[in-house]
Amino acid sequence: MDAIRNTVLEAWMNEHGYSSNSLADAVNGAVADLTGRIGGLDGSSVRAWKAGRVTWPKSATRKALEAVTGLPPVALGFVPRGRPSSISPAPPQQKEPDMKRRTLVGGIAAAAAAAAAPGTASPRRIGMSDVNRLNKRFAEIIASDHRHGGQPRIEEQAAALAEEALNLQNAGSATQRVRNSLYASGAAFRSSAMWAAIDGRRYDVAKAHMREAQALAEMSGDQAIKFRIWSHAGTMYRHMGRPADAIAANDVARNLHITRRDPLFASLGLARQGATLGLTGDTAAVRHSLGCARDALERAEPDLDRPVWMTAVLTGAELETLALSAYLRLGDFTQAEAHAHRSLTLLRPQMRRDRAINTVRLARAQLGQGAADTATRTAMKVPADVATRHPRVTRMLQEFGTALRAAPSGKSAVQTWNQHTTTWWNAA
Repeated sequence: MDAIRNTVLEAWMNEHGYSSNSLADAVNGAVADLTGRIGGLDGSSVRAWKAGRVTWPKSATRKALEAVTGLPPVALGFVPRGRPSSISPAPPQQKEPDMKRRTLVGGIAAAAAAAAAPGTASPRRIGMSDVNRLNKRFAEIIASDHRHGGQPRIEEQAAALAEEALNLQNAGSATQRVRNSLYASGAAFRSSAMWAAIDGRRYDVAKAHMREAQALAEMSGDQAIKFRIWSHAGTMYRHMGRPADAIAANDVARNLHITRRDPLFASLGLARQGATLGLTGDTAAVRHSLGCARDALERAEPDLDRPVWMTAVLTGAELETLALSAYLRLGDFTQAEAHAHRSLTLLRPQMRRDRAINTVRLARAQLGQGAADTATRTAMKVPADVATRHPRVTRMLQEFGTALRAAPSGKSAVQTWNQHTTTWWNAA
């Protein structure tokens, strides 16, 4: 007998915005919550459910699926073993009955979802459209961060949007999938507030955002946002000059199962670990970590659906940026300069903050090789508004000026630099 397609499950997935891969990930996470071991499903497993090749998943999978959807398996079109399906396929030539069957199936899915909602009244239904609206605002926050960096205004906007995501939890009924997504959105906004505070060197505030973001991420079960928060924590401790804490935080991020499922996350974790190891002076460890990061990047599939903040990782710009930071800390100025040029080539034009930071790092690498005049011309390429309004860039330029004045061959360059920075601040 031919397999009967589970159109009830398909209808539910379409209504709630799930792909085969994303549903598999959600159920794997729920299996881990239930059993302590991550599930082994992938997109092909869910496609087998939809095609009717698997009509009754294993017990742990059924429980996890119910936790994700809020519906018992039979309400999703699954049929217990030994029980005949109540949905019979229409003969190919009978197009009108087939259309009626699809309409009926869609009605079953909608009725089942309604039955699962708490209460008998008709409260507002919070759905994926609300989550998608928040995700659009998150993309705007990321774009602002790339352009302007760690401004208090961006931090405040991100924190306010995190509160908006949490307020939606109490605004009406929702599936567990939607509630998890709202917690993930709240965690994402808090992580952006955290990053803005780190970038602005407001570390005590960043720690407060971090604690809030970590709690929300745990409630969401979202591996990608957990990775982002712990990875940001590693960067924060690296900027604070605390390599042991930075390595520990990076290890938490690198041990999440998303790094085993997607090499791009593994690449970012390894690259950030390499940048941190630059603080320790261990050249061999830095090279090993960055080499593994490059290998993982080459294995990463380019077409997977990933968070918007991973864009620079996929292009290789983030790897080059972190390698630049590592080699600059090691005092290997030739290698640092090579990575600086590559990073500036790969960075997208709108990433003005990162471009300014890497331009200053390039100038430091050139100065470290005794090329004071070249280094000064490079540092002067930083736009005035970024140089004077971004705390991290301002500090880096001040440090460059100090190093330039201490350089034995930098006397003429110092005069040029002083005149240029005076013009910057007069225009600010």
